[in-house]
Amino acid sequence: MSWDFFVPVYVGDLVKTGGINQYVVQDVVSPKHLPSSLSRFKAALRSQGPVCILEHFDTGYSVLQHYNSVDLAVKEDALELLIQVVSGLSTSLPALLVSTTLSAAERKEKLNAVKMSVFLLCKLTESLESESYRQSIVTAPGKSGKKGKSSEGLQQWDSERETVLQALVQLLQLDIRSLWNLSLVEEEFISCVSCCCYKLLENPTIGHVKSKPTRDSIIHLLGLLIKKYNHLLGASVKVIQLLQHFEQLSSVFAQAVSVWSTEYGMRAIIGEVIREIGQKSSEELAREGSGVKSFATFLSELGTLVPELMIPYISVLITHLEGESHSMRVAVCEVLGEILVRVLCGDGLDETGKADRDRFFDTLQEHLHDTHSHVRARVLQVYTRIVNSKALPLTKYSEVMELAVGRLMDKSINAVKSAIQLLAAFIAHNPYSCKLSSADLKKPLEKETAKLREMKEKLGGQRPVAVIKASELWAAMEPELLVTVRTELEPTGDAEEEQHEDEEDGDVEEEEAEDPRATAVKIAQYLRVNKYRNAVKLCIRAHSSFPESEMFSSLSTLTSGNLMDTLALIFKGSDEDASEVSQNLPPTPQKEGEKEADGELKKQEMLVQYLKDTETFALQVERAISVINTMLYWKTTSVVQEAVQFCVTVCEFSVANSVSGVRRMLPLVWSTDAAIKDAVVQAYRRLYLNPQGDTVRVKAQTLVDSLSELIVDASLGTIQCLEEIVQEFFSSSSSLQSTVIQVLWERFTGKRETSGLNKRAAVLLLGMAARAEREVVLSNLDTLCSVALGEKVTEDFLLARDTVITICSITDHVRQSKSAPFRLPQDHQLFTCLTQAIAEGVVMEDPYWQSFMEQAVRLVYFLAESPDQLCSRLLQRSARLLLDQIAEGGEVNRDVGQTQDGSQESSEQGEQVSCVCLAQLLALCGCVAFWQVSHLERSVSAELRRRRGETEEREEKEKGPGSKAKQAANESTMEEELGLIGASAEDTEAELIRKICETELLAEENLLSAFLPLLVRVCSSPGRYSHPQLTTAACLALSQYMMISPSACEENIRLMFTVLERSALPVVRANAIIALGDLTVRFPNILEPWTQNLYARLSDEVPSVRQTAVTVLTQLVLKDVLKVKGQVSEVAVLLIDPEPHITSLALNFFNELAAKDNAIYNLLPDIISRLSDPERGMSSEDFNTIMKQLFSYITKERQTESLVEKLCQRFRTAKTERQWCDLAMSLSLLSMCERGFKRLQECWECYSDKLTEPGVYQPLLSITAKLRRGAKPQFKGQVDEFEKRLTAVHTRGLENVESPEMDEENQKAGSSTEKTAMRTPLPTRGRQKSKRGQSKASVSSQGDDSFVTPRKTRKSKKPVITFSSDEDEDEEDAVMAESETPKVTTPIARTSRRARLRN
Repeated sequence: MSWDFFVPVYVGDLVKTGGINQYVVQDVVSPKHLPSSLSRFKAALRSQGPVCILEHFDTGYSVLQHYNSVDLAVKEDALELLIQVVSGLSTSLPALLVSTTLSAAERKEKLNAVKMSVFLLCKLTESLESESYRQSIVTAPGKSGKKGKSSEGLQQWDSERETVLQALVQLLQLDIRSLWNLSLVEEEFISCVSCCCYKLLENPTIGHVKSKPTRDSIIHLLGLLIKKYNHLLGASVKVIQLLQHFEQLSSVFAQAVSVWSTEYGMRAIIGEVIREIGQKSSEELAREGSGVKSFATFLSELGTLVPELMIPYISVLITHLEGESHSMRVAVCEVLGEILVRVLCGDGLDETGKADRDRFFDTLQEHLHDTHSHVRARVLQVYTRIVNSKALPLTKYSEVMELAVGRLMDKSINAVKSAIQLLAAFIAHNPYSCKLSSADLKKPLEKETAKLREMKEKLGGQRPVAVIKASELWAAMEPELLVTVRTELEPTGDAEEEQHEDEEDGDVEEEEAEDPRATAVKIAQYLRVNKYRNAVKLCIRAHSSFPESEMFSSLSTLTSGNLMDTLALIFKGSDEDASEVSQNLPPTPQKEGEKEADGELKKQEMLVQYLKDTETFALQVERAISVINTMLYWKTTSVVQEAVQFCVTVCEFSVANSVSGVRRMLPLVWSTDAAIKDAVVQAYRRLYLNPQGDTVRVKAQTLVDSLSELIVDASLGTIQCLEEIVQEFFSSSSSLQSTVIQVLWERFTGKRETSGLNKRAAVLLLGMAARAEREVVLSNLDTLCSVALGEKVTEDFLLARDTVITICSITDHVRQSKSAPFRLPQDHQLFTCLTQAIAEGVVMEDPYWQSFMEQAVRLVYFLAESPDQLCSRLLQRSARLLLDQIAEGGEVNRDVGQTQDGSQESSEQGEQVSCVCLAQLLALCGCVAFWQVSHLERSVSAELRRRRGETEEREEKEKGPGSKAKQAANESTMEEELGLIGASAEDTEAELIRKICETELLAEENLLSAFLPLLVRVCSSPGRYSHPQLTTAACLALSQYMMISPSACEENIRLMFTVLERSALPVVRANAIIALGDLTVRFPNILEPWTQNLYARLSDEVPSVRQTAVTVLTQLVLKDVLKVKGQVSEVAVLLIDPEPHITSLALNFFNELAAKDNAIYNLLPDIISRLSDPERGMSSEDFNTIMKQLFSYITKERQTESLVEKLCQRFRTAKTERQWCDLAMSLSLLSMCERGFKRLQECWECYSDKLTEPGVYQPLLSITAKLRRGAKPQFKGQVDEFEKRLTAVHTRGLENVESPEMDEENQKAGSSTEKTAMRTPLPTRGRQKSKRGQSKASVSSQGDDSFVTPRKTRKSKKPVITFSSDEDEDEEDAVMAESETPKVTTPIARTSRRARLRN
């Protein structure tokens, strides 16, 4: 074979004349003859094998050349043949590659076959892929069921694609590099295969699950090219390019790079790709189409797959944390998180690993304060994953926890949700304690801290001083000692020797007479005190004195080395000997005690530190709870759901105050949002209705215990909300129901010993169960009466009250039944027990009797037949018992025959009656009066309607078929008549009930009327009847009497408002507000003139009264019972109330009021006027706080524009500088728009003369600063010009603004008319004066300044105005006299001024 095949860059290059021995296509077969050529190709393949490609290459090339014009069958046949050729080569080549006898010709032949077959297969694959993609775009999916050849071919290509890739993988897995000279594979061959792979990756469906086999084959094929064929650099560049243009490839390439780096061992590919991404500048990433999102996703997923391989290159990525792309910052933070979770975790890290870990944590903490909310949220999520994986070091817990609590205040909803999730993870995986309560930890911490302090004090005196070893001292002194030894051993002059001997004689005389050991000790002492010369001299003399001593025997030959060894032995030997001896001796009890004490001290220090960390963590959790509890009522559903889940988590870990959050979320069961309601119900099921236990009985007891704990000391509202959840439990088919009810009855009846609180909780839970099944209570009424309402009822009125509430659950009022009313006869045991308990309680002084009485009277009217008669007898009996109590005291002067007389007697002998008992009797009277009215208007009225409906139905049934036909003939007429009759009947019934209330309830023969004079007397004589309980009960009862009829209300309304304003008792004033609110709803016309008195209580000195007042007024205003007027300014003042709860109520009032169209917008000017009134004396800080909140509700441009004008006009009527400042501050709080700014310019005359005041100038200046942000250049120029005018007038005064400024402005406005300079105040500059009819100066031709009344404080000379048309006239003609100044300012030339502004 004389030619070589070179893989071309372009397919068309093969038909061109090539170089020497280069293969060129000779015969391009026409499309018409291609099928026959392919048949010959197929036959040759069968006979010759894959080498036939050398002869039939032109046929395959012709298919590529005529690709667009040949049939699909031809393409499929060609593809199949090429796959067979490549597969055949994969089968035949292994034997040849290992052969040592392969000739050059055979090698060239096989090489050409490989290159030709791979080239044709790759190019045909690319063409088929392009066609497939084009047709998938053009063909609409889901159309008619008919499928053409093309669509069938596409489906076949989807299956053939993987076959092609497998064939290429099998071939390239062989070591075919040996076919090339020097095993250097040409770049064009590698590019041919890799480009085919990258072309397949561009398919949008490559990331789908169904494409996984194809995706894996491409990844492995590219892995072979990278590992065996030096494609690493090309692959890294191509990855970056494709990521930039195809977002769907992020996950694919992340998987590919991880496979290449792990399975193929090419870790360098990660470094190349990350380096390329790291070199991208912020400007590049900011450009559209930069692929920043793809890069970010790629990095995140790669970090998830191979975090350990990314650590060496993390420094390249961290540079993106300073860039502007928030997506890249998120990706880098997620990579850091994965590294911290899976690599840099645990206790086995070395110092470098710990340093990297701490550095990465510091980086993540910095980005908890990132400028972009998405980054903050994702970093919080990263921390959540770290905490859930238990990869956060203990030293970081407190710091990260504090940051997470701070993120709860984030403006971003996603960041807040992520912070809540992180805090929940902290609690669920905390390493401290299963129960977190700072209150419980405080005492143990104090106790252990005191114990630690005692241990330190005890060991302080016993702790030995640190001892330095002799060997360490010797090492320090050895150099200097060696110098001294050498100096002593050197020969010196006789005179010097004698001198030295004389000096040393005194020092060494004593030592000569001692034993060797004492001499050695003396030498060691000299060495310790740095007397080296004395030690050396003594050592030399000791050898001559004790020649037999082993210690000095080495000095027989006196050298510096021997002398140093002897000195070292003397100095170190004694300590070492002592230490050896001490080691051989058994440890003394004293030393053992010291070691034990040190160990105990360390343990105690660790315990104290643990308790401190636990307390800090618990305090942070409690702080988070207080913040998250407020989020339960946010408007964002997802935040509320997260807050609910957090409350459940903290409750499960028994964190202090966790039950408060659980109770706080309970009212959300009434939420209109189904998701929130479901979250709360599921939370309560998880906490209370899914008990753990081995048996049904144990589970039932656990459930009852948990629910009882929740009900104990719960408010009435909490119990009502809990009813909804418990009722749902009893309504469901749970296997626990019967057992739970049995446990509840056992607790209530006392079969099992239990506390009074648990008894009450049990009976309330039975009432909740009765809502789902009435028989639970109805069949056990006798038990309820005997246990709670029997002889011992006076011992526990709270249990009796809760029992009455439970019995109420079986009444029609609670169950809302439409059938015949369910009532019990008057002589039923229940009513006997109730009336007796109420009557006996009147003469007792029990603080809980009144709450029981109110519920009992309510039950009587709900459940008894003729409850009015029953209550009449009850009042008689109670009054008689009270009179009997007086008679027993011997203070009665006459017999009491009738109840009316008894009432008068009781009032006359008031000083002998117990005030508490009289208060209870009056409370009973008021309660009966209230429920009597309610009974008439609800029960009696409903029963009349029901009976009327039954009568009408019965009459219709009695009519025969003939009447029905007649009715059909006159259907419309009958409907009208029936409608009128029905309306008339309802009016008649309502009128009947009104008449009864007006004439009968307070008639003289009615028992209720007998107590009215007494109520009026007690309320009108606070000095005589000063007992708090009596006054409170009398006022409340009087208000209930006033509900009966308009006449009763009118007669006593003045007295009630007198009590409201003058009563010294806050509780009386608060009750009066509530009562008057109810009266306002019932008799609005009577109460309307007294509205101002109701608003006055908003400024009451007692917080509880203010709170009640704002609550009542909120209900009246929002229900449109009261008209919203200027008095709402009193509610606005509560926005700065010192009590946070009152502030939140006021804020809620305005939030609800803002939902009404233009309500706050209409009220704002009036509120500003009232609050800025000098007589009120409100500080500017408080005014600004209130206005900032109110102006936040103004969001419409039209409202802003109108308010600008209204507020500017009020500058004219404002009298004080403080009012000017308040108006200017109000203007600055508006969200100023372009139209509002133009209106501000138009109203220049209103405030221009006030600009010298800083309090006016600064707020207006802040408006220009806000407007300048993001403004268009043209509008920005107008803002700058306006700011110049403000500054000019502020600094120089309105009169001193020079005219050249005006001329410049006129020129800018485009005025072509010649202007002569004139001296005039600033507001008139730029005004164009009409020349028509202007022959001389006139008053009307002057500026607006002439119509502004001069300020009295100014005594400056009036400005002289010179006109070009009348220079000869006197200057005085242009000055307006004082008497001519109008009282109302009128802007002039408004039209021309607007035109100038538009220009």
